[in-house]
Amino acid sequence: MGTESGKRRGGRYGDDVLAGDWRRPRKGAVPEVPLEHGLVVESADEGFCGAAVAWDKATVTLEDRAGRRRVFDLAPAAFLIDGRPVTVVRPAAAAPSGPLRSASGSVAVRGARARVAKEGRIYVEGAHDAELVEKIWGHDLRVEGVAVEFLEGVDRLPEIVDAFGPGPQRRLGVLVDHLVPGSKESRIAEQVSSPHVLVTGHPFIDIWQAVKPSVLGIAAWPDVPRGTPWKEGVLAALGRREEPGEAWQRILGRVRTFADLEPDLLGRVEELIDFVTAPYVVRD
Repeated sequence: MGTESGKRRGGRYGDDVLAGDWRRPRKGAVPEVPLEHGLVVESADEGFCGAAVAWDKATVTLEDRAGRRRVFDLAPAAFLIDGRPVTVVRPAAAAPSGPLRSASGSVAVRGARARVAKEGRIYVEGAHDAELVEKIWGHDLRVEGVAVEFLEGVDRLPEIVDAFGPGPQRRLGVLVDHLVPGSKESRIAEQVSSPHVLVTGHPFIDIWQAVKPSVLGIAAWPDVPRGTPWKEGVLAALGRREEPGEAWQRILGRVRTFADLEPDLLGRVEELIDFVTAPYVVRD
């Protein structure tokens, strides 16, 4: 009996069949699949199936058809594709074949440190606007030393501008939602007349609309009846049962570069950056 037991302990099962992660094959025993946005995999342990929407050195975020997100470790053989175990790995960094581009399409400055913030500022209406500007133009703004702040609405714009105290070397750029003729926003913007302030904006009711519908897999942004809160109306029309903040993070997660945004927003933000960073010229 002792000999037989010894054979079992030192045989095919090893000393302890429960040692290590016995549920998965060893690394190298299954194929490695590089991550890419939209890659659909299933968690081998939990059965959660979704598309890859983000990742870092150790984890991947999956989003299922209902918009739910889960974060999983990038462990060996942790996922299934078509029922077969795979090891999902981060994609290898491609060697740049030309100038490195930032998300805004500008030439990225390699190894650049953020400059100390200049006195000039760009104001946007809300947190969502600021997050989108940071995601696409963040590199450019850090190189130029321009900070972005949000107003929490445009109603108090004239007094906020006065409190800022704009001047020749302290310029202020303001991005306003729904800046169309006859709108409340346009009437408020007209009250600001300083040559050191540029108030511009886009025609969209909300910054969400500046994201191209195709990026989100929809044909168009829904029409929302007048009197209905716009974000809530959009989510209801799309059949989404989630809070606006949660929905925005899902939308923002789909945006990768300037190509995912509407030209009406791109031109206005570029205009504001140029305005607040233009050198001050002393004229005789």
